Amino acid sequence: MGVRVIQQPTEEPLSLAEAKAHLRVDVDDEDALIGSLITAARLTTERRCWRQIAQATLRLTLDAFPASDVIYLPRPRLVSVESVKYQDLESQQQTLYDGSYWVDATSEPGRVVLRSGYAWPETNLQPGCVQIDYIAGQEPADVPADVKAAMLLIVGHLYAHRESVVTGMTASELPLGVSALLSLHHFRDHRVAEQLRQ
Repeated sequence: MGVRVIQQPTEEPLSLAEAKAHLRVDVDDEDALIGSLITAARLTTERRCWRQIAQATLRLTLDAFPASDVIYLPRPRLVSVESVKYQDLESQQQTLYDGSYWVDATSEPGRVVLRSGYAWPETNLQPGCVQIDYIAGQEPADVPADVKAAMLLIVGHLYAHRESVVTGMTASELPLGVSALLSLHHFRDHRVAEQLRQ
């Protein structure tokens, strides 16, 4: 049970130009390195906040449909649900009729909610027999300025400390400012955690 990215973002929240301006780099020799640091900074931010920062396609897998009529989708912000699939009692993959549920992309976390008069189908209860593919994250222009600032701090830190140990120094933690900038964006929801434990 859990959630994973099945289609990576096509665009990072930080542009190469933004990162190079922050690093005061004006040559192109290290563009590939800086590009990889941007991705690393975004992944670090996503893990710290438990949010999908850059828009990507995710897959939530569950061992069964829940007892309630709601499935919570981790790693907001939800954009859309692509499909809800499940293994039926004969171990055949089926796609749930999309008219049988609502998609609530305005709440955090986003959720799939059964419509009145419908029930979740029976499954064979094998591990991962329910799969929900959905798009979550934001367009680069919509990523908050404080999240981008935190990512720039991480890029700067990784650029300055490319080796695990710098001569005369021990490997240091990320700058304190990162935690402060991301403090309002941490997402933890007991409903999501409980659902993933079931």
